[in-house]
Amino acid sequence: MRSRTILFLFLLALCFYACHYPSKPVSFMTETQIANGLKEGMVAIPYYALANVNVDQINPQFEIIGAKITLADTYRAAYGKNYDEVPSDGDTGDRYSTMQVATRNLHRILSDHDVPNAENYIMTSIDTANDQGYTLFAVIYRPYDVISVVDKYDNKTVRVLNPSNRMYYEPFHYDINNRPFDVVIDWAGIPVTACDKQKYQALMLTLAANKIIEGPTRLDYWDAEQRWIAGEFADICDSQDQRTCDVLGIKHGFIRP
Repeated sequence: MRSRTILFLFLLALCFYACHYPSKPVSFMTETQIANGLKEGMVAIPYYALANVNVDQINPQFEIIGAKITLADTYRAAYGKNYDEVPSDGDTGDRYSTMQVATRNLHRILSDHDVPNAENYIMTSIDTANDQGYTLFAVIYRPYDVISVVDKYDNKTVRVLNPSNRMYYEPFHYDINNRPFDVVIDWAGIPVTACDKQKYQALMLTLAANKIIEGPTRLDYWDAEQRWIAGEFADICDSQDQRTCDVLGIKHGFIRP
C-alpha cells in the first residue's frame, strides 16, 4: 500500500511539472497593477493580454506615471489614427507580422517625438521557440544599415545583412571582428498569443519607445538569448514570470510553458 502511495505522489508531481500551469492566474488588473506593469516594460505584456485589458484602461496609466509616449501617441504616429477613432479593443486593422514592419512603426513613433537617431532603433525577435508558442523579443540600438556578423545558430557562417533580410532583425552581440555590437534596451520572452492582437503590439511599441527615451540598457539579454536558442526558453519565461508577478502582486504561473 505504501509503495502505491509513493508511486501515486510521484506521478502527481510529474504531472504538475510536465503540464501547463493554470491558464487563468490573471483575470483582472487594477489601475495600480496596470501602471506598475508599464514601468516594467515589455515583460508585462502577457499579463495585460491574459486579463484582456483594453486600451482605454491602459492609456490613462501612461499619463499618470508620467511616460513620454502614450498609446494614443502610438496610434496617431504609427497607425495614423486619432485616438478618439480607436475602438476599446484597439483593433484598427493594422497588425504587423514581421519585425521589419514593427521597426518601421517604431521609427514613426520615435521621430514623432524627436528622439535623436530614431532610425537606429530596431525591433527584433528570436523565433526558435515559436512552434512551442513563445518568442524572444528585444528592442536594440544599431547605427548600421549593413552588418557583417557570424550566424548565431551555426557559429561559423558569415552573414552580410541589410534591412531587407529577416535575420537583420535579430540582435547580435558581436560583429565579424568580435567587437561589441548591438545595445539591448529592453527584452522579454512573450507567448505568441499575447502579441497577436494590434492593441498588444501597439503596447509593445509604446513600452519600447519609452524605454528608449528613459535610456536603460539590458546586459542580461545575451545570456538569456543563448539559453533560449539552446532550448531553455521555459526556464527563462519562468524566471521573468516570478519577478514580474512579484512586482504586480499577482499569482505566479502564467507564462511558463
